[in-house]
Amino acid sequence: MKNLIIIKIGGQAIQQLTERFFQQLQSWQAQGKQLLIVHGGGPMITTLTTQLQLPVQRVHGLRVTDAQTLAVTKLVLLGEAQPALLTQLNQHHLAALGLNAADQQLLTGTPLDQPHLGYVGQVTQVNQVALHTLLAHQIGVLAPLALTAEGQWLNVNADMAATALAQQLHAEKLVLLTDVPGIIHHGMVMRSLSPQQAQHLTQQSVITAGMRPKVQAAIQAIQAGVQQAVITNAIDQPGTAIIKTEVAL
Repeated sequence: MKNLIIIKIGGQAIQQLTERFFQQLQSWQAQGKQLLIVHGGGPMITTLTTQLQLPVQRVHGLRVTDAQTLAVTKLVLLGEAQPALLTQLNQHHLAALGLNAADQQLLTGTPLDQPHLGYVGQVTQVNQVALHTLLAHQIGVLAPLALTAEGQWLNVNADMAATALAQQLHAEKLVLLTDVPGIIHHGMVMRSLSPQQAQHLTQQSVITAGMRPKVQAAIQAIQAGVQQAVITNAIDQPGTAIIKTEVAL
């Protein structure tokens, strides 16, 4: 799907989308691009689990997900975060369809580390034929949940889910939206960064814990053949592009 753009939006960002965001989606559609949005819901999940007095634990940035936390995660992603995003798209006259793993087994997954993480998974297979059909005339809005072959739901990190989709669908571009304009070095946003430079800046603590998963996701996408992988706080801004060739720091 060479004309496919995949956009990952965090749960916090859903409530902070600007007019320029929707204008860029409209512009891409006018250019004949297919669009797939992978949305998170982390802050909303944390709020509800806290209200229900459920433990909130993380291991290497991933939410430990027991059966109760999984139920809350599904409730928030499919019942709160996704409808909120779909409502905004509809208000901007953008045809969109809410999607999840149970729709034609769109995302198949396996547990990542069940003894330590519980029902946290990784995407192992994507129903490419179904998604190609679904995205032909509307924007897909997909929750980062997967199903095992046996029908067990799994909570998937949204950056990891978006990257797996970009890899398997051979997307043209992956955009990882965050709350900063890109990777900042010497007070300026870096316009491009190679995997080797990313490792160097991580060792220097320029790239810190919150940014590391996004950088790693972007690197994986580029190495798998995705043409562009961008970390930014606005889809109409250049942000930091991950590239294969080194440039001067």
